[in-house]
Amino acid sequence: MVDTETYTIEGPSGDSEEIELPEGLVDIFAEQGEEPTDVVADVLVQAFAQQAHVVAHHSEGEVASDIAAINDTMEDLFEERFGVALADALGHSH
Repeated sequence: MVDTETYTIEGPSGDSEEIELPEGLVDIFAEQGEEPTDVVADVLVQAFAQQAHVVAHHSEGEVASDIAAINDTMEDLFEERFGVALADALGHSH
């Protein structure tokens, strides 16, 4: 078993949560010279973008307008961070 390293996430209201990851896991996803916190943030943005996409586009029934708006904003944030549209990154269009 490997050691772990702790990352802290802080919310807008000041609440925080610590998460532990296996030491070396973040390095697997890092490009040379990339800060570990950037890698963790990238993974969080990817995960939230994918989950928002699933809720907005793959749920049964009609999607509430607020969900659609949240997804649209998340897609914009994804594209700003990674320079590619989420649909292209997922390999499909809406």
